[in-house]
Amino acid sequence: MDTLLDVGRLLLGGLILYLGAEWLVKGSAGLARAFGVKPLVIGLTVVAYGTSAPELAVSSAAIINDSSPIVLGNVIGSCIANIALILGITALIAPPAVDGQLIKREIPVLLMSVAAVPLVLAWDGHINRIEAGVLILFAVAFTVVTLTASATESHVGSAEQAENGAEAGGAPPGKGRVRLGVITFIGLGMLVGGGDLFVGGAKGLALAVGMSERVVGLTIVAIGTSLPELAASVVAAMRGYSSLAVGNVIGSNIFNVFLILGITGEIKPVHGNLAAMQVDIGFLVGATILGVLFMRGSRVVTRLEGALLLVTYVAFIVVAAVA
Repeated sequence: MDTLLDVGRLLLGGLILYLGAEWLVKGSAGLARAFGVKPLVIGLTVVAYGTSAPELAVSSAAIINDSSPIVLGNVIGSCIANIALILGITALIAPPAVDGQLIKREIPVLLMSVAAVPLVLAWDGHINRIEAGVLILFAVAFTVVTLTASATESHVGSAEQAENGAEAGGAPPGKGRVRLGVITFIGLGMLVGGGDLFVGGAKGLALAVGMSERVVGLTIVAIGTSLPELAASVVAAMRGYSSLAVGNVIGSNIFNVFLILGITGEIKPVHGNLAAMQVDIGFLVGATILGVLFMRGSRVVTRLEGALLLVTYVAFIVVAAVA
């Protein structure tokens, strides 16, 4: 009976994830057109904030229960999944052309976020409230700079065209920016709820077939909190919005470190042993540098490069499971 229930949660969660991703992509792309900004900007801000909600929920619950390893593992594991798994799958579906402004502005911030994890822990082995506040300020500054810079850039398109596309994705009929905003946030809510159902069902099935909780945590839970990013990015790539998918991946990684670790550290100090995290941090740094190199080359992440990113993620799972 429990197994059938887990299968039902898995299937229902997958369906809600897909529908939520459709609405989120259609609505957010429509907002980009309606406000005259690039889909990349919406991906870096609105979509990235929303799809990072599961990481925030898991990390907040973990730190309340004094489980710092879960907080750090969730943040680092999700960042690795975003850059290696999700960007890799996106590239296989539709190789994304990377905006030149992304190279100049957002990539350096992404590298800063990766460096921030070992640097802040190397000081005294934990993230206190002052350090957490600084991390949050970085997240706020990044958002303000991104939105301010986008105000000087134009994106050609019409709100009416965006709304027609949204209705094609199953959204209710209507007009205006408010409707597009509602579609976007309903999509975000469906992604978070669908992800929770999917993870619960998958975890139950994995335990039922004998997988240890440690392996489940390294694989299903880590990937599970990245399911909204995965669903949004895959649907965006399928619908021709690869730049939104790239923005979602990069924005989510930046917010995972600066915002989620920051908020979590404000609740309670986050403790971490760098010696015990060498494998995770090593893969985080390696996967990020690999992704940046691919985006800096021809500014198109090819299918071959996407495959290499996926191989990197599989290697991480294997090494983490046996370490």
